Amino acid sequence: MRSGDVLRRDTLRMVWSNVYAQEKRDLANLSDDATLGVLTREVKTRRESVEAYRAGGREDLAAKEEAEVAIIAEYLPPPLTDDELQMLIADAIATTGAASARDLGRVMSRLAAPTRGRADGRHVSGLVAQALAAADLAAHDGAPHGGGGTGSTGGTPTG
Repeated sequence: MRSGDVLRRDTLRMVWSNVYAQEKRDLANLSDDATLGVLTREVKTRRESVEAYRAGGREDLAAKEEAEVAIIAEYLPPPLTDDELQMLIADAIATTGAASARDLGRVMSRLAAPTRGRADGRHVSGLVAQALAAADLAAHDGAPHGGGGTGSTGGTPTG
């Protein structure tokens, strides 16, 4: 407050207000993980606002929201690198036994805690989908194609 940084002061007050409101709703002090969840939601909300402002041609408001994201990000754990994300994804896929895109939800639920506040959920979901698609494709490439089925053979009818 004494530094005169109005944007920083107002941003931190707004975040603190949201943490306090969450505590009032839950009737308990927030754990570190729950507080991290509030901070993450605040960042996500502001990033969505940046996209909306840019789509509407309001670069001034988008810049303000980005500055707020930078301030809040100082209180979040450091973001995961792509290599760290790939390792976590590979481990989650192996642990859950996921084999296709249908298993995306199981893998994402496994990744929720280690990536919270450290990676964008949409980015993680995209990487998981790519990894599962590659695993599914590899499984299909190794499987025998055609033959042995009871379907049509494409030749002359038997009978």
